[in-house]
Amino acid sequence: MTESTFTENYDVIVVGAGHAGCEAALAAARLGLETIVFTVSINSVALMPCNPNIGGSSKGHLVREIDALGGEMGKNIDRTYIQSKMLNVSKGPAVHSLRAQADKAEYSRQMRMVLENQDHLTLKQAEVCELIVEDNSVKGVKIFTGGTYYSKAVVLCTGTYLRARCLCGEAITYTGPNGLMAADHLTQSLIDNGIEMFRFKTGTPARIDRRSIDFSKMEEQKGDEKVVPFSFSTDPASLTREQVSCYLTYTNERTHEIIRENLDRSPLYSGVIEGTGPRYCPSIEDKVVRFPDKNRHQLFVEPEGLSTNEMYISGMSSSLPEDVQKLMYRTVPGLENCKIVRNAYAIEYDCINPIQLKHTLEFRNIRGLFSGGQFNGSSGYEEAGAQGLVAGINAAMYCLGKDYLTVDRSEGYIGVLIDDLVTKETHEPYRMMTSRSEYRLLLRQDNADLRLRRKGYEVGLISEEQYLALLQKERLINDEIQRLKTTYVGSNSKVQSFMNDINSSQLKSGSPLSELICRPELDYFSIAPIDENRPDLPDDVCEQVNINIKYEGYIERQKRQVEAFKKLESKRLSEDIDYSLIKGLRLEAASKLNMYKPVSIGQASRISGVSPADVSVLLVYLENDRRKNV
Repeated sequence: MTESTFTENYDVIVVGAGHAGCEAALAAARLGLETIVFTVSINSVALMPCNPNIGGSSKGHLVREIDALGGEMGKNIDRTYIQSKMLNVSKGPAVHSLRAQADKAEYSRQMRMVLENQDHLTLKQAEVCELIVEDNSVKGVKIFTGGTYYSKAVVLCTGTYLRARCLCGEAITYTGPNGLMAADHLTQSLIDNGIEMFRFKTGTPARIDRRSIDFSKMEEQKGDEKVVPFSFSTDPASLTREQVSCYLTYTNERTHEIIRENLDRSPLYSGVIEGTGPRYCPSIEDKVVRFPDKNRHQLFVEPEGLSTNEMYISGMSSSLPEDVQKLMYRTVPGLENCKIVRNAYAIEYDCINPIQLKHTLEFRNIRGLFSGGQFNGSSGYEEAGAQGLVAGINAAMYCLGKDYLTVDRSEGYIGVLIDDLVTKETHEPYRMMTSRSEYRLLLRQDNADLRLRRKGYEVGLISEEQYLALLQKERLINDEIQRLKTTYVGSNSKVQSFMNDINSSQLKSGSPLSELICRPELDYFSIAPIDENRPDLPDDVCEQVNINIKYEGYIERQKRQVEAFKKLESKRLSEDIDYSLIKGLRLEAASKLNMYKPVSIGQASRISGVSPADVSVLLVYLENDRRKNV
């Protein structure tokens, strides 16, 4: 590092301008804090180095929640999508998830424009190499070229750049993703400040020249005719545009045979790779080894943008050597003559053990230091953006001396994501899935604004106009549900004819419209012909009315479960408790509790190694402590 006397002062410093860094920096700046965001390359702002899409199963929920809280990701993908699709529509609304293919270059360019034109925000290309920490509080950072930047808070969003190296067979390059410069100097400063580091790994497939692909041998996958926006602020009419197609194909036994024959040349199996990879997004080598009985694996061929011929081969990430990749990809139907533009590769990088964080994403042992994204041991653009937003908001709250923002497991997927990271042991990159949420019927992607927009308004990222629109939406939903519960239809000829036409059993007496909606073959939309006084309501209001009536019993049951959850969450635990002194706790439980320092009985109950009996001991301890202080 160059010695320099050059200094500048900011309220918030954000290290990294990927999906987490962009959300963190925008949140802090929009809340009025003078903010600077550092990136090793201006070309890496909101970079999409892996898959060319935003959203997907459970991830779409996260993007909707980011938007509800006042983040940018949903708005940016609405501006730059080239195909949009609602997934899992054959299943219940809890698992419906929006996914949009992005124009990668345009997504990055548009987000960079937003950052560059945001008041109170400075974007700077520089490598941060040292944290300045005094008396367990962060004071700023130093950059490699010598400058010192002081601040009240720092947010670390380094993604996959810390001591990164990319592996393609025997070839190893010490760079970040897409050949961009790695950040080699910050890790040691983090270790020197007592931060525990992990070494994780992820990977990406090859990019193929579109002109060398025979799409006639693949199944075309088109987007939805009716496009649903990610952002609650986007006018659906503005999303009308020509969409591009994706394509479906499969590996085969010859593909797998080539992979098995060359496993000894894969860094993953030869011991060259040190980091732990994501279990739920395995390389093609992993799939072949772990699922030997499967004779094919699904691959999606996805365009990377409108101004490039590069096609992304989703489902076939690899770190095999280039010559093996060429043979392997050319066994796939439609890719027999494919030309590889960019080789598949694995990337290793440094990240933290996230149990060092509070639910606010502030480090427990360093005040004013926050972090988000893949640096926290997660994977995925959406997980990164969600954490970055929360970290950025709370860095601003720290500077302003205001209450932190927290989202608990019953309020959003963001809450599930953060709680899992800071409470459960992370041995691999964490990926969000709908199955991780125990309250997923309540935490649907369609109602993210109803769940979280108030929080966004309270912290200052949602405008008064947006908040009033939310209140109006709530009123319309409640009024329409009440109308349907009190509007009866009888067994007149019009109703009888309607019921015959849809093959539904006849009414023997008057019935509220709400009861008809609960029939499996009916819903709010299909009963319109016999609902004579139906008001003209927006599509999103109608959707909420239908779901809330049709699944009312399940929703009410889950609300009762949330009430029980809230009771345990409300029983707070002091961070000063020495659990080794509490009689009746097992040694393992006491050790884990001292390590995690849970903030509530609820969080304590979710820690691996803490049994229900240990929770009972903690409840007795709290009650005895309460009586002592009465």
